[in-house]
Amino acid sequence: MRVSFKLNGKPVEVDVAPNELLINVLRDKLKLTGTKYGCGIGECGACTVLVDGKPVLSCLTLAVDVNGREVVTVEGVSEDGNPTPVQRALVEEGAIQCGYCTPGFVMVGEYLRSKKRAYSEEEIRSLIRGNLCRCTGYVNIVKALAKALGGG
Repeated sequence: MRVSFKLNGKPVEVDVAPNELLINVLRDKLKLTGTKYGCGIGECGACTVLVDGKPVLSCLTLAVDVNGREVVTVEGVSEDGNPTPVQRALVEEGAIQCGYCTPGFVMVGEYLRSKKRAYSEEEIRSLIRGNLCRCTGYVNIVKALAKALGGG
């Protein structure tokens, strides 16, 4: 089955099996390995991408379901080729350790940033609860997101 969608601002077409997952298409066929395969059961958030502007777990999404839609991966996140406030804050606050979960946090952070409002630390902790980090206690991640989102 041929699927067409906009990926990181550019149109793409790719042949997929009816049961093929979006994460496998992104990583294996389109060679965008920034999206990480974590748990594979939708519990860790490492595979988060934006579909039509909303966070979606690509390990639970069939590739056929993005036909005609817009998908943004961590490779497509920038501001005129420069890191976004979310990306900069994650680095500046030392919120990146092994980095495996970072793409998922970037995508959720960008979604929250698109809402153009400030979030309290409590709200941020609640909104990122679907993204797991096994290296930290989330202190620096929450601090970074609060900095980038104008809250805290």
